[in-house]
Amino acid sequence: MSAVARPHRGTIFLEQAGVISHDAFEGEQFVLRLRAPSCAAAATPGSFIHLTCGPGIPMRRPLSIMRTSADEGWVEVLYKIVGHGLAELALRRPGEMLSCLGPIGSGFTTHADRPRTLMIGGGVGIPPLLFLAETLAAGRRGGWQPFVLMGSELPFPFETGAATIAVPGLPPGATSCMTRLEDCGVPNRLASLAGFTGCHAGHVTDLARHWLASLAPAQLAEVELFACGPEAMLRATAALARQHALPCQVSLEEYMACAVGGCAGCTVLVQTPDGPAMKRVCVDGPVFDAATVFTA
Repeated sequence: MSAVARPHRGTIFLEQAGVISHDAFEGEQFVLRLRAPSCAAAATPGSFIHLTCGPGIPMRRPLSIMRTSADEGWVEVLYKIVGHGLAELALRRPGEMLSCLGPIGSGFTTHADRPRTLMIGGGVGIPPLLFLAETLAAGRRGGWQPFVLMGSELPFPFETGAATIAVPGLPPGATSCMTRLEDCGVPNRLASLAGFTGCHAGHVTDLARHWLASLAPAQLAEVELFACGPEAMLRATAALARQHALPCQVSLEEYMACAVGGCAGCTVLVQTPDGPAMKRVCVDGPVFDAATVFTA
């Protein structure tokens, strides 16, 4: 079979990944760091790993990559316990080994003529946006102006604090941020319906709506949206993009069996130039043009 017919040949690695750290947060949320040097070197924002969870769990679980260090050879993921598999994964301790397949999928694509990158993450959909934001921050000399909005109904699984980077156009109650992103020079704000101090008391897309409405036409023409999270949030983000005639990329979450395109169990309906088609979230995505997935 030709290399054209198998575009993912040589880009996905199977590694025995050692658990470096495994930190628990409120709401049964966990941040897992794995030593997986081949995956770390090849990962891009929006890609994911397919990970074994433990003894007696035959099916792997797909987890979005949140951070990597190619130099140190590790990848980091955030997950929330949902089901028996992830409950078993939560029991893993430093020094244990897990079979890791990755990085998998087509990630986000940024465009230099749209340097105002608005990233919207919800719940366990936050990780790929953090990966993208930190990647753009590292290349700040390219003129990128990343802005991150995150929403959660659970306590955020990272350090938060009062924002020091001013962002015009936001509601006055939106004062809390992820401090690690601010330390990288990336403005960000948090939203929640759970009443957390400093968080916007509403949906994260409400913050996006306020910010977009505050921009002058020339500024708006430089905006591109990126989102990952619950379907309702993605639909609302796609609607905002349509309203303002902005490009928007969404990372979809689907149940996966093989995660390498063989089983076609994670297909979604996508509009293409040739008409409607079923695309595999694992290898055709997980990132898609929002306008092709959410048409109304």
